[in-house]
Amino acid sequence: MASALKKLRSFLDMIYLASGIVAAVFLIAILSLILVQMLARWTGEVFPGAPNYAGYCMASASFFAFAHALNRGSHIRVSILINSVGPKMRRVLETWCFTIGTALAWYFAYYAIKATYWSWKFNEISQGQDALPIWIPQMGMVIGGLVFAIALTDHLVHVLISGDHRIKSDVVEQSYGE
Repeated sequence: MASALKKLRSFLDMIYLASGIVAAVFLIAILSLILVQMLARWTGEVFPGAPNYAGYCMASASFFAFAHALNRGSHIRVSILINSVGPKMRRVLETWCFTIGTALAWYFAYYAIKATYWSWKFNEISQGQDALPIWIPQMGMVIGGLVFAIALTDHLVHVLISGDHRIKSDVVEQSYGE
């Protein structure tokens, strides 16, 4: 049983890391699109749809980064109250927070899947010059949203079992104002 849980933990951590890497790739894609668009303008060419593609990449980068950022402590958490209470009350507050967050993430994931399905079903096309089927960029939102919902569920289960979350707070990444 412990071996299976270790494998599951490794698998989930790998998914969260892969999600962060995919987010970074989308950020590099945004940079590349901007550079290509600049080169096209300098040479008098037109790169139709570049702003739309950059927007799609930004949305995908954001959603793919959610789970990885959660595990690294990069999400904004108002921990003044949580840090000022005892361990039992802290567990209650952490459970409440992760329950609400998990429910909202799964709610969002469900409707993201539903919206993407209907975009595919009706063959909805973007209104920009690119005329891209809109379900293609929506898949970044769906996959990233699902990974985020899984990450929140993972943390909720961990809080329920052990009494503490697995979020690592990296002091180096925090600002001096915190």
